[in-house]
Amino acid sequence: MDHRSQGEETREPIFRSDLEGPRPEPRYEPLRPEGGLWSVIKRWLAPLAAVGILLAKFKGLALLLLKVKFLGTALTMLVSIGAYALLFPLWFAVGIVVLIWVHEMGHVVQLRREGIPASAPMFIPFLGAFVAMKQMPKDAMAEARVGLAGPVLGTLGGLATLGLYALTGDQLFLGLAYFNFIINLFNLAPLLPLDGGRAVGAMSPVFQVLGLVVMVALFFVAPIMAFIALLGLPELWHRWKTRNTPEGRAYYDLPLRQRVAVGVVYLGLILVLGLLTGATFVPDPEALQ
Repeated sequence: MDHRSQGEETREPIFRSDLEGPRPEPRYEPLRPEGGLWSVIKRWLAPLAAVGILLAKFKGLALLLLKVKFLGTALTMLVSIGAYALLFPLWFAVGIVVLIWVHEMGHVVQLRREGIPASAPMFIPFLGAFVAMKQMPKDAMAEARVGLAGPVLGTLGGLATLGLYALTGDQLFLGLAYFNFIINLFNLAPLLPLDGGRAVGAMSPVFQVLGLVVMVALFFVAPIMAFIALLGLPELWHRWKTRNTPEGRAYYDLPLRQRVAVGVVYLGLILVLGLLTGATFVPDPEALQ
């Protein structure tokens, strides 16, 4: 018996798809899956590789900028602002570069106090900036003072930015303060050529070697640390080879009170910056836009 209603017509299948039903959407499986370790490495190394190619291609221009202090600083600041603006809003990019400049000026001021000739700050997109010393400090204590001066002034710059947030309520300043604190904390890693590597050398050169081992071990967590470790490896190897020479012993021969003083300032900065980083952390980055 046909149970269909009289008005219902029988529809004969016309296409094969009418019998098989809708086909599933095709899925593309990449040869190299996204996410995981490869995604982290690619995210870090892509901009670094681009910067390396540019430096190699325009090496002569880079050397010229080192000689023309103010011009080199201004131009490299503009380039860095443009690079950071590819990832962040423009004014956030400007704030990043200004805060890095404040950090570097801490080194510049202390180098002048130590009587050490040096270049003006030179900026490298995604790597920060550097001040090139034209001669080594007289001893490890002077080097530690130069190294710690950057994070000290950088921390003050971050506190000033945090003060602007308290006055205006603008989330931009809160984001900049967080970025500043975490960058200065990062610079205190006990690894040459970072500021922390120069500081711990005053306590003992052994800490510089231990710092290298720890940072390389953290490759899978932060690949950038392994990259920085490779940059500082030649200098660390030279220092380790010459540590028992008369010059090397004189360089690291410091009174116990000076070693303790460096340790107190170094660990104190890590503690303060760690607390400030936690206090300014915003779980939702969109709130800063």
